Amino acid sequence: MIDLINLFVLGMYDYLLLQDNNPKFQKRKYKRLKKAQREFGQGGSSDDDFDGSSGAGRSAEDKIKDDLFDDVDVDLPDDDVGDEEELAVDEDVVGSEDEMADFIVDEDGNGHRRKGDHKKKKYRQGSDISALRDASEIFGDVDELLLIRKKGLASSERVERRLEDEFEPTVLSDKYMTGKDDEIRQLDMPERMQISEESTGSPPIDELSIEEESNWIYAQFTSLLKDPDGLHIFGGQGFSVKKDDIAKFLELHHVQKLEIPFIAMYRKEQCRSLLDSSDISELYIEKKPETKWHKVFWMIQDLDRKWLLLRKRKMALHGYYTKRFEEESRRVYDETRLNLNQYLFESVIKSLKVAETEREVDDVDSKFNLHFPAGEVGIDEGQYKRPKRKSQYSICSKAGLWEVANKFGYSAEQLGLALSLEKLVDELEDAKETPEEKALNFVCAMFENPQAVLRGARHMAAVEISCEPSVKKYVRGIYMENAVVSTSPTADGNGVIDSFHQFSGVKWLREKPLSKFEGSQWLLIQKAEEEKLLQVTFKLPENFMNRLISDCNEHYLSVGVSKYAQLWNEQRKLILEDALHTFILPSMEKEARSLLTIRAKSRLLSEYGQALWNKVSAGPYQKKEMDISSDEESAPRVMACCWGPGTPPNTFVMLDSSGEVLDVLYAGSLTLRSQNVSDQQRKKNDQDRVLKFMVDHQPHVLALGAVNLSCTRLKDDIYEVIFQVVEEKPRDVGHGMDDLTIVYVDESLPRLYENSRISGEQLPQQSGIVKRAVALGRYLQNPLAMAATLCGPGREILSWKLHPLENFLQVDEKYE
Repeated sequence: MIDLINLFVLGMYDYLLLQDNNPKFQKRKYKRLKKAQREFGQGGSSDDDFDGSSGAGRSAEDKIKDDLFDDVDVDLPDDDVGDEEELAVDEDVVGSEDEMADFIVDEDGNGHRRKGDHKKKKYRQGSDISALRDASEIFGDVDELLLIRKKGLASSERVERRLEDEFEPTVLSDKYMTGKDDEIRQLDMPERMQISEESTGSPPIDELSIEEESNWIYAQFTSLLKDPDGLHIFGGQGFSVKKDDIAKFLELHHVQKLEIPFIAMYRKEQCRSLLDSSDISELYIEKKPETKWHKVFWMIQDLDRKWLLLRKRKMALHGYYTKRFEEESRRVYDETRLNLNQYLFESVIKSLKVAETEREVDDVDSKFNLHFPAGEVGIDEGQYKRPKRKSQYSICSKAGLWEVANKFGYSAEQLGLALSLEKLVDELEDAKETPEEKALNFVCAMFENPQAVLRGARHMAAVEISCEPSVKKYVRGIYMENAVVSTSPTADGNGVIDSFHQFSGVKWLREKPLSKFEGSQWLLIQKAEEEKLLQVTFKLPENFMNRLISDCNEHYLSVGVSKYAQLWNEQRKLILEDALHTFILPSMEKEARSLLTIRAKSRLLSEYGQALWNKVSAGPYQKKEMDISSDEESAPRVMACCWGPGTPPNTFVMLDSSGEVLDVLYAGSLTLRSQNVSDQQRKKNDQDRVLKFMVDHQPHVLALGAVNLSCTRLKDDIYEVIFQVVEEKPRDVGHGMDDLTIVYVDESLPRLYENSRISGEQLPQQSGIVKRAVALGRYLQNPLAMAATLCGPGREILSWKLHPLENFLQVDEKYE
């Protein structure tokens, strides 16, 4: 103990001697001593070894500063320009408190104190001043850092706002959780249903609405079963559905919010007539499990969506019609016109309620827009307005010719009811004046003579007949069942279309009925017509045309024999001829074209879906019974090989049972056929490397990309290596290695994966041919999972060529 005290005293004397010889000397103040003093409350001491400050009352801010920085003080100059020699001190002596330390003598010999901020900043002892200055410029002041640290919640909100400001909404939706995602997660409903209901609205769940919808869907199924394309979809004759099963499916889907795979797996006994024949047999016979499509379920879901959209549109139109009728009623002061508008409005609402298809709703909408055109109601006088297009009907109506049109006899609605046999109408009374005499009262500046008045009135009557929903429904039924299509080549088509051309099968068609078009034949005709290679004509056969005209004459003309009756009948015949040939039949031709397009696309989509289903429903490659390893891996270890032309070379990739990459090998000289000594040596080297690759990894199967004829030679070379392995190293061969199978795999999907965005995310450091080989092996392990990989936001799966006519389909149609 005495020796320690003496040593301490000698140390003190040494310090005093050094201080006398060097005025700038200052004892080092060790941080660990000061920190210990503060922690144990040894403040208030006046000893020279310590600063003399009390540690008991130090704030949290000071403690944080002590943690970040040492306690040695040095002055930091304000500007970057200056002599660092003035700031440089001895490595062991920093921060002298000499009062002359800040005194500088300039070139003229005048002394002055250094200007600058005398605020002391604490830096780690021994640090370079320039480095400290750079750190201060980069990270800022310590006080600011502490201020941000105190504002934890505010700081996080600021970062959130910055993300929204700096990134596009698409990037945020792909990489981050949005408010919409939180809503989807909180709602106890499958996400697909929530997305679907955004466009269709919430489906009704009461029994009356479900029964109404099931009746509509059952009627659609009945019409599909009568169509040849429908029989193809359902798998031929003998298929039938029950209306009660449709209602039960809607209850499971809408009320219980169950999806189709769950219903088909766990609720199949509640709707057996909607199952495929193979599904029904499974209820009684145990079969090998296989992937199923459940076509009928998906068709019902599609019809359900159409019904909900139709219902939503009808409700929206009903509200618009009511509002528009009230606005029109406030503008009209003629009692006769008000009564006529009231009658027309009630007729439109009645037709809207009974409309069952989109086309029937379109017919109702065209009738309403004819009698209640969109006017200028609610627009201020000073507001800019778009020029209004006026039709001939509106011009005649404003001239008052609607009164003459009503004198021709039956209204358009009465004619439609008579044609559809829904209601018997009373016979017409013979007029007491000629049409010219009646028209004479409406002569004006725009219609200068009775003939012009009658011409305008006939036009109004013909347009009203052509817009009447019941008349169009009657004509549509006759036209769609009996109309025929003929094609003939144009002058350009005659020279272009030969026996090997794509359009050779549709070059000459003569009066082919609409109902006989099967498959996607109409799409070829449509494309040839767009390219002006074919001329297409629609025609209603003469006997059916005569029948249609006679039916219209029977229910529209008067049976009177007087002179006045005959004169009015002449006007009525002109009206019917104008209505049929000028308005109704051309519109029926447009509808027939649209109907043929819908049917052809539906058949094409079915074939496209079947091709996709055949690709992805194939089961994973099954290992042989003798090739079961000890770890009982579910999937085989695959060695995938892609042929390369040289740059890139032939590539081998080894995948484990989960599809992860184990190893990669390039063998560009494996398929050389040259007799050159150097080439033969390179080939032998590659064979040895492939042999070692196989022995090391022991694959269960080898997947070879089938891309061209060179792959057959590559297969022979690989078999040569396999035989060499079995002969030379039989002990290194695992179970089944002596009977290793080489399987050809289509490279179309792996090539899509090679160029996709997801491959760059999963295999960022690999080359393109390696990505392709990985996809080749994974497709053999699990085709469905590999196809699902390309169904992400990039939709690379849509580039997979599955049908020769798939270019007729839109991207959204294929994706759905």
